[in-house]
Amino acid sequence: MQLNLITNNDDTKIVQYKLARIVYAETNTESLSLVEAFTSMIYNIHIKYDKSFEDIANDENIFDVLNEKSKRHEYLNVPVTDRKFQMCLRVVQTMMHGNLRDYVFGATKFHHADVIPGWATSRGYIAEYADILF
Repeated sequence: MQLNLITNNDDTKIVQYKLARIVYAETNTESLSLVEAFTSMIYNIHIKYDKSFEDIANDENIFDVLNEKSKRHEYLNVPVTDRKFQMCLRVVQTMMHGNLRDYVFGATKFHHADVIPGWATSRGYIAEYADILF
């Protein structure tokens, strides 16, 4: 009897996991509402700028956590069995199927409360969840 290795060639799964890792690392999964808000911002970027989810997942200009020098970078290595990571994955999957409402009212940028980027000084914020401003 010969066994054949079954592989999954579905690239959307790779992107889902990468986005879920980003959401996990950026939000520290403080609450479901924060995870939903952050993930809805990703969808807003996808729609407003016509960017693929894969391009968004690889953009260091959007997510500082992708930079190896980021203090949150290590959180990208969360085990897939982690319950909070699984929550992020479910929310990302819901978002990628177009079934997540917009919790941040069209926002396409965010920052943590302890860092004020240049673009944020000329704008107000639309929504605030924990220490993340949109």
